[in-house]
Amino acid sequence: MIYEPAEDSELLLRAALKEVKKDDTVIEIGAGSGFVAENLVDKCSFLLTTDISPFAVRELKKKKLNVIRTDIAKGVKKKFSLVLFNPPYLELENELKRGFWEDCSINGGKEGIEVISKFLDTLRDFMDKKGRAIIVVSSLNPRVFDEIKKRGFIFEIIDEEKLFFEKLYAVKILLPE
Repeated sequence: MIYEPAEDSELLLRAALKEVKKDDTVIEIGAGSGFVAENLVDKCSFLLTTDISPFAVRELKKKKLNVIRTDIAKGVKKKFSLVLFNPPYLELENELKRGFWEDCSINGGKEGIEVISKFLDTLRDFMDKKGRAIIVVSSLNPRVFDEIKKRGFIFEIIDEEKLFFEKLYAVKILLPE
């Protein structure tokens, strides 16, 4: 019911540790087990986690992390200097679907782009103008880069992890100056 840390989680943490500054306000979207957040909480001025799953929210509260149960960051009014997200980035085939709560952490929606698109569409609502976001994406879904550009963001790949069937990328997203 909660996404357990895997190579993508470790990639996000590695990229976040290189990027985070002591004065950053950080939000981790879809924090799941809290693996990334609990390793960053003492390295920034404030950290908030969100998750859509009540099971993940319960786990995050157990770890004493600031958490809001919401979809992406809906209803969050604060702006953050560092936004982190390890989204579901592939489409889950129908025969693998088990139910909403089980699937929401691993199903990126049609073509694996729906959740990422929703995130990109709302990113300006909760990221500082000079802020930066880091998301994890898969080489199996190169359309993500077009979606980032289409929304007027600039990006760079800041880290990667090679797996046997794909590459995972940590992508830093910025607003143009």
